[in-house]
Amino acid sequence: MTAPEFDEFDHDAHMRETFKLAREATARGDKPFGSVLVRDDTVIMNDSNREITDDDIRRHPELHLAYRSCQEYSADERAAMVMYTSTEPCPMCAGGMVTAGFGRVVYSVGSDELTAFTGVEPTVRSAEILDGVSDVVGPLLNEEGHQIHQEYDW
Repeated sequence: MTAPEFDEFDHDAHMRETFKLAREATARGDKPFGSVLVRDDTVIMNDSNREITDDDIRRHPELHLAYRSCQEYSADERAAMVMYTSTEPCPMCAGGMVTAGFGRVVYSVGSDELTAFTGVEPTVRSAEILDGVSDVVGPLLNEEGHQIHQEYDW
């Protein structure tokens, strides 16, 4: 199987889709997080945070997409995918993504930056958890990502 050309993907368009999903989450009463899963530069799955509305602490979009992708795609197929997410994955989500084995993870707002909004310091960054499994790239469109958190009532 030929390695995908991740650098040729339309990163800005995919990241802006995560922003749309994050805003949809807040509009329904959830926290401002959204993610898309991309294969061959095409979004194949998307999700937004549903912790509050589903009353389920596991309903982070990254973790749910990792779960769904493991149900629907082989390990080789997942290795050819990129997870775009509005905010750097938390340790729980990054742990789930280790099992999924995506080729790359791209985020807008770093977990260290999220501290300014939430007051919670990250215990470990996603790149440490995903080291040797997925390339972690970010921040991308950082100012736009920050705007979503500034609008949210943390």
